[in-house]
Amino acid sequence: MAKSELLEQLEWTRKRTETLVCSLPETALDVPYHPGVNPPLWEMGHAAFFYEVFVFNLLDGTPSHDPAMDDLWDSFHIEHRDRWNRELFPGRQKTLDYFNLIYDRVAERIEKQPLTDQARYLYRYAIYHQNMHIESMIWCRQTVGYPAPPGTDFYRPAPGDSHQGDACVPAGEWLIGMPGESGQYASDDFAFDNEKPWFTVKLESFAISKCLVSNREFMQFVEDGGYRRPELWSFGGRKWLQTETDVALVHGSDEPFIRTPRHPLYWRWHDEQWQERVFDRWQPLNPDAPVTHVTFWEAEAWCRWAGRRLPTEFEWEVAALGNRPGKPFRRFPWGNTAPDEQRADLNGRAMAQNPVFDFPAGDSPFGCRQMTGTVWQWTSSQFFPYDGFRVDMYPFMSTLQFGDHKVTRGGGCATSSCLIRGTYRQAYLPVRNDVYTGFRTCALDEESPRGRPGC
Repeated sequence: MAKSELLEQLEWTRKRTETLVCSLPETALDVPYHPGVNPPLWEMGHAAFFYEVFVFNLLDGTPSHDPAMDDLWDSFHIEHRDRWNRELFPGRQKTLDYFNLIYDRVAERIEKQPLTDQARYLYRYAIYHQNMHIESMIWCRQTVGYPAPPGTDFYRPAPGDSHQGDACVPAGEWLIGMPGESGQYASDDFAFDNEKPWFTVKLESFAISKCLVSNREFMQFVEDGGYRRPELWSFGGRKWLQTETDVALVHGSDEPFIRTPRHPLYWRWHDEQWQERVFDRWQPLNPDAPVTHVTFWEAEAWCRWAGRRLPTEFEWEVAALGNRPGKPFRRFPWGNTAPDEQRADLNGRAMAQNPVFDFPAGDSPFGCRQMTGTVWQWTSSQFFPYDGFRVDMYPFMSTLQFGDHKVTRGGGCATSSCLIRGTYRQAYLPVRNDVYTGFRTCALDEESPRGRPGC
């Protein structure tokens, strides 16, 4: 990655963050408390602080701009609820001034200093970290019921035709992950620590759905009493199903609205139809769009109802990339060119409102559609390190999630296109439904079509 591309990504990231913050009235920046989001001004200041720590301090030994704020911008030194204490933090203009000061310094350093591999890696890491926060700033608007952010136009750039059924993946030896040691670690082989080191795995043949589970398919489960049938739910799922939750934010209520789950979080039955809240508006449920904002437990229960199962994360990656040892390596389902709007729903524009059969140009080698973007896809796998795992420069990128989180794959509609690739692993607790999560399924092993050609 050349200096010009780094500067382009840095500027896009700066402008996107500024837009997400400055398009809201200052009073709206005090978002209601929710455990899955952060106040937008804290996200902005935290991102700037990350550049200070992991670019200027590591490369130049430069102290921070305002040491008195270090503990407040550092996510591991300030408790989550304290980020809502406005007495601790500057207002919008001062936060913007700090943010732009740091971004200007980063841009100047890229332009004037030699671009070593270490510097290139750290620049990319910090830029991608900021794009993770751009994604969370977008889902924050959904969580609290704010208007859609600028740039979201719910467009449909890549219509497709019906694409039903399963893709058949043959048995064999497959390559998983990214290189652990590579001379191109800062360029073509850039990856986060949990994606490394790569390894081979032998899999039996399996059949995986070509498309994501749609709202229409999930609606059938809801209307068949799926949330009232405990036999469809695992122990963890039943515990979640019986847990009362305050969904006042979902319905724009100033008073607590306590209930147990009866359907996906942002659905309601109103005016004799199912509706879905998309940012600040309720709209008729789009039956062809993917079911979104569902927990792992809901995905698992739907599978039991449908006689299916979730893929393991290795099955998912093989179906998405089809990488084999000694063969040309794919970073995306279609090859190695960066995602664009013809291949994937990313960058917070269409927001998972297109049909599950759209984006045919993004198909994987086996014909699986929307393996990049749209929704983070639940797998059955726990989030564990690969054998040979080594902590990266940011020690908390993965380590705090190992063990009790589930692996999701593929990226979502709010994910930045510069961030995602087919080996990327995202960890979420199985109860999360505030993020853009969905799923696809596999045939049960005894029903996998192993007698078919290629299986």
